[in-house]
Amino acid sequence: MAGNTRIPQAELTGISGAVVKRMSRKMFGEVPEPLGVVWHNRKVLNFSFAVSRRVKKWDQCDANLKSFAHMAVASLVGCSFCLDFGYFSAHNEGLDLVKAQQVPRWRESDVFTPLERDVMEYAEAMTQTTPTVTDELSARLLDTLGPAALVELTSYIALANFMTRGNVAMGIESQEFAASCGLAPLAVASTA
Repeated sequence: MAGNTRIPQAELTGISGAVVKRMSRKMFGEVPEPLGVVWHNRKVLNFSFAVSRRVKKWDQCDANLKSFAHMAVASLVGCSFCLDFGYFSAHNEGLDLVKAQQVPRWRESDVFTPLERDVMEYAEAMTQTTPTVTDELSARLLDTLGPAALVELTSYIALANFMTRGNVAMGIESQEFAASCGLAPLAVASTA
């Protein structure tokens, strides 16, 4: 549950703080913890906002695939905030919720296509330290997606690692956004 971040949340002050609070409450029902934590360093916050705005304009790779990839990274890294927020976002963006709910146990679930499985395998392989991406997996994705979409997917996964690892390091956890809008709980990853 949210509330025990390693870096205390800053008070969102001034006109910009009021705007961020109002927009956050309108969009999410409350202010996401990462905003309060990163508010301590406005240059980092502005960078994050700018990157997020630009990434939303990327259109060469299917949104469902990118969503599954981000959630696969979050599941592997252990970012409960990103998993919860990713599921909530999938709901708000009209993506496949049945599949999004199953991402934490994608290997055992029977709802994913071979391409979706390759995307999540690729996301996890990029996330490993040291990355374990194989030539064979890259070739399959290149053949199926094409170069523009694979470049986009790779960059999207790299940014997912940036966000998830930062949230975990700062102690940012789920705020139960998905539960607040009545979504079924996320599947739990297998321990096998």
